[in-house]
Amino acid sequence: MAFCVSCGQSLHDGMRFCRFCGNQQPGEQLIQRLRMEAEQIRQIALMMSNQQAMQQAQYNAQMQQQFNTQQFGQQRRW
Repeated sequence: MAFCVSCGQSLHDGMRFCRFCGNQQPGEQLIQRLRMEAEQIRQIALMMSNQQAMQQAQYNAQMQQQFNTQQFGQQRRW
């Protein structure tokens, strides 16, 4: 199931023209190329998200270590 690039109505796969608005639809080669590019973008976004999560975890660990050093480095007065 495909959708018209102009009006958004659902179309059967392989239709060259929209039956609702009459606009020409992209060819199969263009659709395949766009799908490949979309998959590449998704992979890059996933890698960036994972990298950002790792950096955040490292930062959190550093902050926790600094907090522990500050807490236990001071003498407590009771």
